[in-house]
Amino acid sequence: MKLDRREFLAGATATLSLAACSSGTRFAAAPGTHIEVFTDALADIINLSSPIEALASGYTWSEGPAWDRVRNCLYFTDVPSNIAWRWSDKDGATQFLNPSGAPKDQTTGFREPGANGLWMANDGQLLMANHGRRAIVQLDIASMIQTILADSYNGKKFNSPNDLVQAKDGTIFFTDPPYGLEGMNDSPLKEQDANGVYRRDPDGTITRILDDMTFPNGVALSPDETQVYVSQSDPDNPILRVCARDGSGVRTLFDFSSYMADDKPGLPDGLAVSSAGYIFQSGPGGIFILTPEGEALGRINTGTGTANCSFGDSDGGTLYMTAHDTLMRVRTNARGVQWA
Repeated sequence: MKLDRREFLAGATATLSLAACSSGTRFAAAPGTHIEVFTDALADIINLSSPIEALASGYTWSEGPAWDRVRNCLYFTDVPSNIAWRWSDKDGATQFLNPSGAPKDQTTGFREPGANGLWMANDGQLLMANHGRRAIVQLDIASMIQTILADSYNGKKFNSPNDLVQAKDGTIFFTDPPYGLEGMNDSPLKEQDANGVYRRDPDGTITRILDDMTFPNGVALSPDETQVYVSQSDPDNPILRVCARDGSGVRTLFDFSSYMADDKPGLPDGLAVSSAGYIFQSGPGGIFILTPEGEALGRINTGTGTANCSFGDSDGGTLYMTAHDTLMRVRTNARGVQWA
């Protein structure tokens, strides 16, 4: 893939007219934001008149939203800028971790050195897919001490772990594309022979469950945790796949190819799953809402390339979206799977 992924995701859309925000100020919905209906069933999942709020802006490429139910706040990352942010209704956006990935004097050879995907662990710690450290890292929020959980497979360093999800039994699934490396697949730092999808068992065992994807990106679990969803951010094959926890039975659940022709920016990237099994998957134009069977019900148009999304708030009914340089949110009738 010759095109810079971030440029492709952001596309040629108009720049949002929002200033960087570090307070609790809300902005009116940005131009081009709306909820698009594909089938009437969408109205059961999201109120079609729900406003899309812009909460904070000014980031290079925002990613990895994760809601902290204990502290009532959202963590998200700006991957190229190597900073993780914290947002709350009370305080707005404030820096949480700088650097979020590799130390600033150790970023040679990295095009995106920061942390990317985040996940609140079962024990209340923050899990990070860390590009710059080429590892899955656990952060104790109280002490800010970081512990590496996985940084290699078969004796070779990972490319740049991108996104992750943790099951109730502690198993972690994560993707490992080369996006963090300068030159990506051509980087001299690249050691793995595949851009893989991995499983880390609670005892620390690492298993590669998929090795045939060009650019695996977002990852999530079905509500019963028997199925793994993995998106592929490849403009030549933009798909969402599903497989069993061991990688067997893999199939394409949804193909975004037909939506690539309408000049809306974005590729399949991060995703979130509701307690009823509906899939909120980033793609061209914003966030697609898919049934567990792979039928597209509609799209939350953000007006820009959208990297990821996560449910949040006390009831799990708000979808937070990292949309290029802006953090957005919208209320839904769905609830995040973590609130089930």
